[in-house]
Amino acid sequence: LVLITFLQHTDEAVPHYRGKEWTFLRGALATVDRDYGVLNFLFHHITDSHVAHHLFSTMPHYHAVEATKHLKKILGKYYLSDNTPVLQALWKSTRTCRFVEDKGEVLWFKAPVLCVD
Repeated sequence: LVLITFLQHTDEAVPHYRGKEWTFLRGALATVDRDYGVLNFLFHHITDSHVAHHLFSTMPHYHAVEATKHLKKILGKYYLSDNTPVLQALWKSTRTCRFVEDKGEVLWFKAPVLCVD
């Protein structure tokens, strides 16, 4: 469960908003749908329909897949999904999403810059 939650909310493409830049819609869209294969079914599609869950948290889970199909069309480029295999996505996110800079109202994950003296 920790792995799934981490990968739903941790990606270079996921912005973090604060102050006047934050709205419910922007916050709700700050998540990624990922394909976990058979686990999608076992976890009632919270893995591959997580954007729908963020937008409509009281919607019964058995409608999430259908809702996601429509959301993809409506949201277009604002819908985030990633079909990278889970272990590869975990490796990438743990390497590139180490911290969020404390500047501005729209924040992005960053990786540390390695300096060799």
